[in-house]
Amino acid sequence: MLCRLLPAASRGLAGARAASRSIRAAHTLPDLPYAYNGLEPVISEDIMKLHHSKHHQTYVNGLNAAEEQLPEAVAQGDVTKIIGLEAAIRFNGGGHINHSIFWENLAPASKGGGGEPTGDLLAAINAEFGSFEDFKAKFATKTVTIQGSGWGWLGYNKDTGRVQIATCANQDPLEATTGLVPLFGVDIWEHAYYLDYKNVRPDYVSALWGIVNWSDVSKRFADAK
Repeated sequence: MLCRLLPAASRGLAGARAASRSIRAAHTLPDLPYAYNGLEPVISEDIMKLHHSKHHQTYVNGLNAAEEQLPEAVAQGDVTKIIGLEAAIRFNGGGHINHSIFWENLAPASKGGGGEPTGDLLAAINAEFGSFEDFKAKFATKTVTIQGSGWGWLGYNKDTGRVQIATCANQDPLEATTGLVPLFGVDIWEHAYYLDYKNVRPDYVSALWGIVNWSDVSKRFADAK
């Protein structure tokens, strides 16, 4: 009886909201592939707890909230709200994508973190940058000089078949922003390093090389081609 009392447009919006809830699976915080203290001494347990359980969880919550509101805004033709929600989805969705890659790009030194890439990935890096050491220097220079907050990336360009260094502001996701497939990313937001390295970004980036999971980066490279 209640549906008969609702205007047709309202019934349509209610149906759209119900359909959205029934079809869309909520995004969830991924488990870390190591313990919170697994990356010490490069990244402390305190930072990992805050970064993963608080900051990443906030991006997941924000993405779910924005996606929940989007169908109704579209159905109502509320362009202002749609634009606002798209900005929220870009920021929170980017944060979710970026961090999900970041966790897997790292590994404890005792479980394969650090060292150098091998095989096709190393060949691609050498072809583009001259050597692995030259790549690290160029990557560090671009990443530590990001103004404000953002991410430094090694990405794969499908058009050229080459790897590239790129940076993105805030939580902008690499592929949606540049077209490059993300292989390896470094979070330059202060919440990622400030408790351990204060404002000395170069020390943070330099230390990260000791826990890079090159097996994960190599798999992403192989999958991207």
